[in-house]
Amino acid sequence: MPAETAAIRTTLWMTAGAAAAVPALVVPEPDDPLLTFVVHLVLLTGFSLGLVAHLAPLTDASWFAGSRLGSTARRAAAGGWLVVLVAGATGLVTLATGAALRFAPSLQFLQVLSALDIAWVVAAFFVGLRWWRGPGVAAVGGLAMGAVCVWSIWNYLNTAGFTAEGGWLVDGGEIARLILPFDVMAAVLAVAAFTVGVRRRV
Repeated sequence: MPAETAAIRTTLWMTAGAAAAVPALVVPEPDDPLLTFVVHLVLLTGFSLGLVAHLAPLTDASWFAGSRLGSTARRAAAGGWLVVLVAGATGLVTLATGAALRFAPSLQFLQVLSALDIAWVVAAFFVGLRWWRGPGVAAVGGLAMGAVCVWSIWNYLNTAGFTAEGGWLVDGGEIARLILPFDVMAAVLAVAAFTVGVRRRV
């Protein structure tokens, strides 16, 4: 069944991604936390996008055929399941690799929050656009969405800086100014694309 296949494929991707923590253990502790953090986040965003692109064709099959749900509800449930899988796998890979890179605990927490936020937005946006406009548009849209989200985190860290120990310097004003507007915009676009895609599948 497609749902089980998606879960198995996600487990394989997650295992491979978490295995990247092993070579990361021998990487020297970063002198520039901003560069290391952003490169790591870019790789995690690429992992999310690659995984959802790998899983999305499974939604071409009929999901939950034995249920009493209508076709639109089954499609929405299938897409929602992919979003959950992508976000969950990305979160676990982030935990493993962030710890291996020896980020300060608060910075690891920020990385997990950022990666999870980007993963669900990119996954929902990709799936919705794929149903609505096709895989090409979905790939371009997913890349653009991921790039904007990563840029907003970089802009905040570049502006606010870090604690003396290299941790996350929490500045509520800068978060509200530099991150939240992009978070809200990304969430609105992702939900809108997903909703339209569910109803207007090509």
